[in-house]
Amino acid sequence: MEEKKQNLALLCDFYEFTMAQGYFLKKLENELCYFEVFFRKIPDNGSFAIFAGLESILEFIENLHFDKEDIDFLRKQKIFCEEFLEYLSHFKFMGTIYSINEGEIIFPNEPLMIIKANPIEAQLLETFILLNINHQSLIATKANRIKRVAQNALVFEFGARRAHGSEAAINGARSAYIAGFDGTSCTLSAKIYDIKAIGTMAHSWIQMFNDEYEAFITYLKLYPNQPILLIDTYDVKKGLLNAINAFKSLNITKGAVRLDSGDLLNLSKFIRKELDLAGLKECKIIASNSLDEFIIEDLVSNNAPIDAYGVGERLITAKSDPIFGCVYKLVAIQKDEIIKPKIKISENSKKTIYPHLKKLYRIYDKSSHKALYDKLLIYDEKIILKKEYYTKELLNLVFKDGKRIKEKKDLEEIRSYLAQGLKALDPNFLALKSKTKYKLKFSNKLLKIKNSLTKTI
Repeated sequence: MEEKKQNLALLCDFYEFTMAQGYFLKKLENELCYFEVFFRKIPDNGSFAIFAGLESILEFIENLHFDKEDIDFLRKQKIFCEEFLEYLSHFKFMGTIYSINEGEIIFPNEPLMIIKANPIEAQLLETFILLNINHQSLIATKANRIKRVAQNALVFEFGARRAHGSEAAINGARSAYIAGFDGTSCTLSAKIYDIKAIGTMAHSWIQMFNDEYEAFITYLKLYPNQPILLIDTYDVKKGLLNAINAFKSLNITKGAVRLDSGDLLNLSKFIRKELDLAGLKECKIIASNSLDEFIIEDLVSNNAPIDAYGVGERLITAKSDPIFGCVYKLVAIQKDEIIKPKIKISENSKKTIYPHLKKLYRIYDKSSHKALYDKLLIYDEKIILKKEYYTKELLNLVFKDGKRIKEKKDLEEIRSYLAQGLKALDPNFLALKSKTKYKLKFSNKLLKIKNSLTKTI
């Protein structure tokens, strides 16, 4: 009997339902409002972030409904009236959604998504949208930092066993691949997303045999095509000697050895020297063990002869800066075809939002094709450019009338889109600790509206 897939409609903060019922009882279900998704800070003080998670969001919204079991659970809370529960039993999101492309390079305070819907529809999307963007964009951003500093070396995602749950493991591998990683150790992610599956052996394989050499020989006979031997179970230098002898005894020249502990810089240099002396110049060196972009950057700058990196826990948990901080804010309401801006004000000026329905453009230089700055305008404004510039509007219609507008994008297409976006950045932005900050400009009209609302409320 086929197992029923869990319905995620109740994956909401509870106040979304209490507010939704309030809107329903106040007969606001036919009003229109505009919510905006944006973030305030780039993780690790980086120069840019990467947008990921859109596909999960669109699939969820297109299939969003409440089962009888969901309605029964809400009824048991003894706070919701039957009329509202009946409304939810027939619920389908019929609003309109604009979004930037998955794989887009993004910056703080820019709208990543705009949701136009009645307040009930819009409110019930908040948690799912945020949890997906916050996680997947965080991992994609971290992964690309790692891939950039690794330069020509291959980088593999090894994080499944340290991920915060199965969905984090699966989506994390997807996000890392979008960001440029070359494969994953997560077999399910490899299957779902057609990513290269990569794996070696655990120390337990070595321990199961009488000695290390026997373990290596047995493995090589089973998997002679570009095998990888783990050489630090007991002693790295002895392990390397056993690996060399095993490779040569079976005439395997295109294997690899993996280090999972110790001084990776000095050990990798020793290993490279010994492999070359043994005539195994095509044998590769793979390193793992709690790696991140900072460790890899140090290894690369010191000419560590490492051909590939396996990066796990510090990627999949984004250990150095694990909060992306996307928020979901009401920016406008619409009555009688008139869109009225709304603002949220804070004593912390950085948390005071930019109100109103907006458009977002990226401005490029015609000769260099480099991105120069982004600009936010009110929805009814036209952008005016110098003749030597051209522009791209970043927010596109992705959902309308209960269904997604654009077909599901192939993962390779998203990955390629990001790669092209990176080429359009000034090289200064690609350094981990770049002091150069990308400019976001605001139209005078937008700034005037924000200032006037700030003063009058």
